[in-house]
Amino acid sequence: MACTHKFLSYLNLDRLDFVPETLIVGTFNPAWPASNSAEWFYGRTAGDYFWDILPRLYGDGSLINATAAEWKQFCHDKQIALTDIISSVDDADPANAEHNKMLGGFSDNAIIHNFDDLSYVNIVQLLRTHPSIMNVYLTRGVTEAFWRHLWNPVAHYCNHNHIRERKLLNPSAQASYQHAAHNTENPEDQITSLEDYILMRWRQEWHF
Repeated sequence: MACTHKFLSYLNLDRLDFVPETLIVGTFNPAWPASNSAEWFYGRTAGDYFWDILPRLYGDGSLINATAAEWKQFCHDKQIALTDIISSVDDADPANAEHNKMLGGFSDNAIIHNFDDLSYVNIVQLLRTHPSIMNVYLTRGVTEAFWRHLWNPVAHYCNHNHIRERKLLNPSAQASYQHAAHNTENPEDQITSLEDYILMRWRQEWHF
């Protein structure tokens, strides 16, 4: 039995009730194991700062402690659509304890190095279907060949259709290394919190 995306019905933007101008793309949010308490995209807020950083980009207050309904309303108001690259891990078995452990760790690397049969969201097709989208952001880097292979067609489409395409620093504790390096290299320009550092990096890439 495959492990589908927890918010599978949202991935192809079929549930939008607004015209999107910006698309933010993540990686995967597993429907199981039960330890995944996320109520919507980037909803595991104990280690993810997305809902702190994104509203602050727009001059609003943090939504880190908000509800899924409030997150959806923010996206509606700002014309932001959310999706992920992976729609399901098709060779995952819920009866396999190791599979549960790997998926429950919410690690991209655990998925790409331990599973072979994955299904993907056609990001280029989403852009064709929604030509109002003029800004596309991926919330991770593409240094590994696996991610470059998936993202290069998106970048190519964007570059040839005058769509702004950028990679954003991962909005989670994974960015702590870059944060520490920044403070070491900039002793006169220290940034105390990881959230503020990520926000600074996002502002360098955002379309306003």
